Amino acid sequence: MGCGVGHPVLIAGGGIGGLATAMGLAQKGIPSILLEKASSLGEIGAGIQLGPNAFHAFDYLGVGEAARNMAVYVDQLRLMDALTAEEITHIDLREDFRKRFGNPYAVVHRGDLHGVFLRACQEHALVELRVSSEVVGYDQDGSSVTARLANGERVTGSLLIGADGLWSNVRKQVIGDGAPRVSGHTTYRSVIPTEQMPEDLRWNAATLWAGPKCHIVHYPLSGWKVFNLVVTYHNDAPEPVAGKPVSDDEVMQGFGHVHERAREIIRHGKNWRLWVLCDRDPAERWVDGRVALLGDAAHPMLQYFAQGACQAMEDAVCLSHMLAQHDFATALERYRAQRFPRTARVQLMSRAIGEHIYHPAGEHARLRNAIMGAKTQAEWCDDLAWLYGGTGLGT
Repeated sequence: MGCGVGHPVLIAGGGIGGLATAMGLAQKGIPSILLEKASSLGEIGAGIQLGPNAFHAFDYLGVGEAARNMAVYVDQLRLMDALTAEEITHIDLREDFRKRFGNPYAVVHRGDLHGVFLRACQEHALVELRVSSEVVGYDQDGSSVTARLANGERVTGSLLIGADGLWSNVRKQVIGDGAPRVSGHTTYRSVIPTEQMPEDLRWNAATLWAGPKCHIVHYPLSGWKVFNLVVTYHNDAPEPVAGKPVSDDEVMQGFGHVHERAREIIRHGKNWRLWVLCDRDPAERWVDGRVALLGDAAHPMLQYFAQGACQAMEDAVCLSHMLAQHDFATALERYRAQRFPRTARVQLMSRAIGEHIYHPAGEHARLRNAIMGAKTQAEWCDDLAWLYGGTGLGT
């Protein structure tokens, strides 16, 4: 491993991608210093979905058992028509699906998953965690890279991994492609106690209600104590917003045209917060000398494929594997070459899913219903094999 003697790898960002990277490196005996800008390590947000590819990554990263213990295993991915309240199709996630992909499909609270990685990092001697340490830029010479922090401090390492999210400072220097693309879609998130979820909708499923320019997603979380509720509509929001509290009335505005049964779900939500969804076009330049991008800093994607966290963890698997096998320059290039085509595909397909599955109207929606409703379970598995069959690992 030619990462440079005496210097640990620096990781900018203490989200799921950054912590997963620290654990991946630790599995290979590579020390790291994780630099997080916040004053404490935590994660906001609510639920996230985990395909089988996430579980492949958990095992590689040394947190498989802990991750499995806090996940809720859903039986179906269920697609409902929000105008008629009828099922369009579903994917059965039970025995045949698990056998096909070697792992289950699950949903977790984002904070719970972040906690699994945080505890693993805290307990590992090769991982150093630093808070109040925002990386604003870097300098490098032939033998090391130095992260410049917002507080004026400088930290030197063998490599710098930019896992600092959608608004990555590291990306600004590596690629310099300006602000993210604002999708015009606004997502509202709530978590409600299970007893407040309509009884006839307490399905053990990740359920999507698809309607014209809007959709609703719900699934159980945290040992069935709560339901995660995420509703989105295309309101041409002009600028990024994250985590802003909003009224119940504002949330309902985008759903006046859907079936009463779908609207009833939204009425149970409380303490809504909004996010305006952003992503970027795929960009191949992830590497600058001893610096590489990872997760949302490299390939921010819309939520419609439910793969953001999964792809960041795959990145961590691939990067740590390459660094254990090759000198740093070869490793970073192989990591980029391995990960770019896959993540670009997920980025672009996430946009397409929003347009063609989640939000179509009229004939477009009827075509969706006809095509998706005709698929067999085996055909669904074939369609998803490229995504769920992999670990992010390459040689």
